[in-house]
Amino acid sequence: MNYKEHLEAIYDKALGDELVSREEALFIINTPDEQLDTLLDYTNRLKLEKVGNEVLLCGIVNAKSGKCSEDCSFCAQSAHHKTKAEVYPLLSSKELLDASDKAKVNGVQCFSIVTSGKGVTSEQDFSVIKDTISSVEQLNRCASLGILSKAQFQELKKAGLNKYHHNLETAESFFANMCTTHSYEERVETIKAAKEAGLEVCCGGIFGIGESLEQRVELGLAIRELDVESVPINIVNPIEGTRIYSQIVPMRPQDILKLIATYRFLLPRKIIGVFGGREHNLKEWQPQIFPAGANAILLGNYLTTTGNAADVDLAMIKEAGLVPKYSH
Repeated sequence: MNYKEHLEAIYDKALGDELVSREEALFIINTPDEQLDTLLDYTNRLKLEKVGNEVLLCGIVNAKSGKCSEDCSFCAQSAHHKTKAEVYPLLSSKELLDASDKAKVNGVQCFSIVTSGKGVTSEQDFSVIKDTISSVEQLNRCASLGILSKAQFQELKKAGLNKYHHNLETAESFFANMCTTHSYEERVETIKAAKEAGLEVCCGGIFGIGESLEQRVELGLAIRELDVESVPINIVNPIEGTRIYSQIVPMRPQDILKLIATYRFLLPRKIIGVFGGREHNLKEWQPQIFPAGANAILLGNYLTTTGNAADVDLAMIKEAGLVPKYSH
């Protein structure tokens, strides 16, 4: 069986809602460069069949920056690293709402309040976040606040939160290389607690931090097992002062596209976004994320790095023959 025949068999399986196996995912992620166009043709067809031609636009606000107690190897906001990332306490509710209004103007549909730190331990901060969530209008309300308790999730749900973002970040077999101050299992339990509270969950990872192709597939299978709503793919953007800054070997654009395609085959009906590191790592290859299987992007700036101007990304979506998703 040649490459195309093998890929077509996997495509037919995914199209029929059969689970793609680990071995089949490894076949896809190891696609030879000369077969990349063939892969993107099949992935694009699968994406259009399962999730259509809409692109979800997400926006975030870095609501509390720096001094994080955790030692995630790539993170500019970790207190264990010496970087130039800004350090400031939680923004006021007015500042957060102003950020949500700006996101609306840019056409964002899903807006997330993101804080640094292992979780939210200050009752005052938690109260501000809840009040802000209650006041956000016409947007899918999301938050990324670290490891929370079931009671906190229930309060956020009551305040009007729609979705909780919490990445596994990397495969369980690589996690200790990425972080030593909390466990992979703590992240899994956080995701389960958010789901139990009735929240949708956004859960993905960061790639290019030293993990193998097998571990990228391992993470995709773990995310599939958790049955989350959306999956953000982040590609490491090396920040001077972080633990792995000098060790990073940039991912080739071709390998990023193969990764996206693998996740589309593993998760054919899910929202798959390409977020952090997109501009830095893909450059002129950015439009190819859509045929590779992506149907969401982050519009605007990231936590500690800048993104494309909103009009640039909106034009890219239009040129791809796709349309922004308007759900609210």
